[in-house]
Amino acid sequence: MIDQITIDRIMDAAQIVDVVSQFVTLKRRGINYVGLCPFHSDKTPSFYVSPAKNICKCFACGEGGTAVHFIMKHEQLSYYEALKYLAKKFNIEVQERELTNEQKQAHNERESLFILNDFARTYFVNILHRHIEGKSVGMSYFKERGFRDDIIEKFQLGYSLEQKDALSQEALRNGYKEDFLIKTGLAIKSEHNNAMIDRFRGRVMFPVHTLSGKVIAFGGRILKKVENTGKYINSPESEIYHKGNELYGIYFAKQAISKADCCYLVEGYTDVISMHQAGIENVVASSGTALTHGQIRLIHRFTDNVTVLYDGDAAGIKAALRGIDLLLEDGMNIKVVLLPDGEDPDSFARKQNAESLTKYIKDHEVDFIRFKTKLLLDDAGNDPIKRASLISDIVNSISVIPDNIIRRVYIQDCSMLLDMDERILIDEVNKKRLSHQERTPQPSIPPEQSALNVDLSQPVVRSGKAAVKKTNIDKFELAILYFIVRYGMDIVLEGGDTNTVTGDMPTTVIDWVKFDLQRDGFWFTNPLYIVILEDAIKQSENEAFNPSRYFLAHTDAQISKIAAELISDRYQLSKMYIKQFGEDMKKEDTPLAEEKHLWKNVPRAVTELKDAHISNQIKEIKSEMEQKQKAGDWDGAIELMQKIKELEEIKKILAKELGERIILRW
Repeated sequence: MIDQITIDRIMDAAQIVDVVSQFVTLKRRGINYVGLCPFHSDKTPSFYVSPAKNICKCFACGEGGTAVHFIMKHEQLSYYEALKYLAKKFNIEVQERELTNEQKQAHNERESLFILNDFARTYFVNILHRHIEGKSVGMSYFKERGFRDDIIEKFQLGYSLEQKDALSQEALRNGYKEDFLIKTGLAIKSEHNNAMIDRFRGRVMFPVHTLSGKVIAFGGRILKKVENTGKYINSPESEIYHKGNELYGIYFAKQAISKADCCYLVEGYTDVISMHQAGIENVVASSGTALTHGQIRLIHRFTDNVTVLYDGDAAGIKAALRGIDLLLEDGMNIKVVLLPDGEDPDSFARKQNAESLTKYIKDHEVDFIRFKTKLLLDDAGNDPIKRASLISDIVNSISVIPDNIIRRVYIQDCSMLLDMDERILIDEVNKKRLSHQERTPQPSIPPEQSALNVDLSQPVVRSGKAAVKKTNIDKFELAILYFIVRYGMDIVLEGGDTNTVTGDMPTTVIDWVKFDLQRDGFWFTNPLYIVILEDAIKQSENEAFNPSRYFLAHTDAQISKIAAELISDRYQLSKMYIKQFGEDMKKEDTPLAEEKHLWKNVPRAVTELKDAHISNQIKEIKSEMEQKQKAGDWDGAIELMQKIKELEEIKKILAKELGERIILRW
């Protein structure tokens, strides 16, 4: 883990204009800069960069944040990968937390596997371009497939010699350990004499990259017919390679997927490469395996929309349908394109350019559920048993869709396509969903578990939103955090009633929030917001604490993202605020007006949170009271009724304090 001192140095060095201008053409507009947003199809400049706040923001699609967040989104990196990216750019040495001996050993072994794969990739590339066998066999194959030199170089394609241990011997000569050759799957040991044998000998090589570009595995295609030998073989599972979590081409496609808000899904290596050569880059391959949840999560980081390209082989299509249900279950929007007879994505792309290929896809893509229904209907014909099986299959696909409205639309469509009563389909879908819920174990959190123990270590890159379940309380907690992050160490009660807290001594925003919540027995409920609040309270013991700076450079990517949002101009006071505090505020600059009126606004925001909590308690008690009334427990119901009356009295007091509500608009 990178220590906070190093993160602060990176944030200081990574001035937002310097970072963004490497990728976006910026023009000065007043005190800010503006350019076309790199995260959506922006025709008029909507991407603003603020040197003063050191943040950026697109006012069309909402993306933005600090320099770290920009690099995370643009390069599709994790929080720590983005920090290292910027550290390297600005020549900052990264100091990481001391690891245990076991952690060091595991880390060193993983790094060794990456380094060996990198060596092998370079070796295979050199053989392809410089060795006589590589040029005459490997390069000839790629040229026959129509691959250009720039595409061969881009995908780092290579060739493995037919000599049984050529790679192994070269690696050993360069100091790489035999053990790591085995663990990466680059070599195997002979059962007869324990000799090293290259796994991929006599094959053209396709490196498999992680999201950040590291080589974790290889695919190899044999060019000669050999009995009992598969055309393609892949690296085995290893410490660094888990087939179900990787997609071929994702490293080269991530930015294009994000910008197009769509991912084309194909089957093989050459399908991806040929589509890139045709000018279509938002494409990945499952490498001939059925889709997994890990692969789907990888796509979902960049888009909700997937278009699957199939060749005309009906048997192959039916075999692939099962994996598509997993995409539906994950809330993805799925379309299908059927290519002309005798064509696959590789062969078809080689005959097209970007414009014609894109047009064909747009003209021929069909919604997946409708496609599947028509496909199975054609197969079932008039056979009643097959039709019954078909209906069950379609119902199962619809039942996994999480969105209620989308499910209902599909049910209506399938009712017409299948000539079946819509109510019957609804009943069957509901049965399937109920059955699925009963089979799925529900996670439980022990009551004694602190919210601070919630795992917040995995940031959500695609949406830029914290992966925490939202409640009706969240907006009130976020309103308080707005003032803590912006004005946490500012004096809040200097112009008001200071005696309520510390006598004649003025109180900071953070001190007031802590005092007022604890005094009446309230606290935050959102786990992520709790972390921010309690961290602010702890850090405020240092008089030099700067909340905006601290949280923008926070080690948790979700927290720093929230801070950037709160500091940006996306949040503003409502007209009700201006009405409450007078016409004079219309003449003032809004940020200054906020600062002048903290003594009223902060206590009011805390009161709003209390009021929301009380409303929730009343709602819960009313529900419990109804259950007791149904059960005939009148004594229990009367007792709960008394509690409701007490809470409603508290709400009246809060209502007097609130008067007209002040809200934050975003």
